[in-house]
Amino acid sequence: MSTIDIVQKLWNLCNVLRDDGITYHQYVTELTYILFLKMLDETGEENTLKADVLKAYQKSLEQYARKKGKAVEQLTEEEKESRKPLLYNYSWEYLTTLEGIELKNYYMKLLSELGSTGIPKISDIYTKAVSSIEEPKNLQKIISEINKLDWFEAKQEGLGDLYEGLLQKNADEKKSGAGQYFTPRVLIDVMTNLISPKFGEKCFDPACGTFGFMISAYQHTTNGVDLYSLSDQEMAAFQDSFYGVELVHDAHRLALMNAYLHNVPAHIFCEDSLSPSAKRLKGFDVILTNPPFGTKKGGERTSRDDISFQTSNKQLNFLQVIYRSLKADGNARCAVVLPDNVLFADGDGVSVRRELMDFCNLHTILRLPTGIFYAQGVKTNVLFFTRGKTEKDNTKEVWFYDLRTNMPSFGKTTPLKKEHFEGFVKAYTAEDRHAVEDERWSVFTREQIAEKGDTLDLGLIRDDSVLDYNDLPDPADSAEEAAANLEEAVDLLMSVVKELRALEVQD
Repeated sequence: MSTIDIVQKLWNLCNVLRDDGITYHQYVTELTYILFLKMLDETGEENTLKADVLKAYQKSLEQYARKKGKAVEQLTEEEKESRKPLLYNYSWEYLTTLEGIELKNYYMKLLSELGSTGIPKISDIYTKAVSSIEEPKNLQKIISEINKLDWFEAKQEGLGDLYEGLLQKNADEKKSGAGQYFTPRVLIDVMTNLISPKFGEKCFDPACGTFGFMISAYQHTTNGVDLYSLSDQEMAAFQDSFYGVELVHDAHRLALMNAYLHNVPAHIFCEDSLSPSAKRLKGFDVILTNPPFGTKKGGERTSRDDISFQTSNKQLNFLQVIYRSLKADGNARCAVVLPDNVLFADGDGVSVRRELMDFCNLHTILRLPTGIFYAQGVKTNVLFFTRGKTEKDNTKEVWFYDLRTNMPSFGKTTPLKKEHFEGFVKAYTAEDRHAVEDERWSVFTREQIAEKGDTLDLGLIRDDSVLDYNDLPDPADSAEEAAANLEEAVDLLMSVVKELRALEVQD
């Protein structure tokens, strides 16, 4: 059974939970809880879990025995049994034998215990895990159906691809609202390939959602690398390469699961990148990100004191955090998705754009087509820039590529594909950008941008669907033509009237 088949079967199970009032987004979270347990079984890591649980149990026995002034061997069987955690006898096989209320009660306790195991990978995913499944038969149905699936081919193709397929399904469902945590994979890969993170470079996504950008960065940097031949120093650098921050707890859980199934050595923190605690996350070589759209709730300003302009515009704050989080070495680079308002906002918007062009070489802006994100109608762009060694005059010219005008509105029926970016990639990677002949490709010098009030809302070509005033005929000519047409129509009507009168006379 292929990954695509399994994804569809798993997604269809969502219908089982409709009666429990489970939303699409909750369903993926519920599925994550159960899938992780199945993955432990499939990958053989269940044995590692058992070994860790046994060690923790023996340690708790020793602590208990010391308090009682006894040796462990002197404890009664009843005392030993009472100290055993629920996980002591856990196995996926055992879970599949339970039914009804016994299954539900066991499962709820299991989630709680998994969140407090102290085993980083597991406790991170199950921290504050609470199931919303009320009906025991629905829980049993999901566990049973997952157990029936043939996982051999999925493991061959990669369990990470399977999970990402589920996340894509969830993002495609408008009712789920999950699109805000999921950037289309094709756009992620284009951004990653053009920024081209190198092995050993420190990569970061300050609004990581389900960790898609960092997984793409991991795959790009490890392509062709034999991880088993690395020195201890190289392996240490590699283990410290992929960072992410996600504010929403459920999305953070999905990110952890996604990283785990892709074997990414990830450092993912559940916090706010715009809070003071995140100031420690600096000195990165590469940043790839798609920050959330909108303003801070209640219009309050960011509480970080290491940015120049405190605004209620979330994107302007993220942009400042991003370029200040890059190494000032002339090589650290970023690709970030931002809405149009960042390009033209007045006030602090102008100040942030000026500082960006001073601190960094903002060399390219891709005007994205509409319909590729969850918020229909929101117009977005990708800004590509490199942090300079100084904080002044790093941008000399900005190239624009218009992938929006006269393009279809992308979505479920018209999916965004790699070939849609071919013209942009060709222009971006050209040895001589000035020699590129493409009407969508244009350039503005820093001086020209300054003359326009430092707006970056530039580079859009003529929209064939919109009438241009200059294309309209002369008003006088139009009036004469209309009058002539009316005269002709009057003459025609009068001839019809005459014919009708003649017919009346004959009668």
